[in-house]
Amino acid sequence: QVHLVESGGGLVQPGGSLRLSCVASGRISSINNMAMGWYRQAPGQQRELVASITRSYITTYVDAVKGRFSISRDNSKNTVYLQMNSLKSEDTAVYYCSAVDGIYWFWGPGAQVTVSS
Repeated sequence: QVHLVESGGGLVQPGGSLRLSCVASGRISSINNMAMGWYRQAPGQQRELVASITRSYITTYVDAVKGRFSISRDNSKNTVYLQMNSLKSEDTAVYYCSAVDGIYWFWGPGAQVTVSS
């Protein structure tokens, strides 16, 4: 079992920045071999993939956040980050961290991000 815990969410004004962190723990020695990702779900909408990073550090982003968000990972700390810049009101959502280990998917409980003036 892999436990994921997100942190760094909160309230920010439009144009501001936040950095989300996701720490993995449990029956793992490292997240080295896991693909990691950030998803988000706004009220009344489906959960969508925001960004992902493979174990080879290949990154992908949904079009809506390209150029504004950046995903990174620090395997030595079992941590994945999501740097969010130039935030917009439409970025408001609960952000979830995910880890994929073979056929197994793991999720964190989520972190609320609210972009509002």
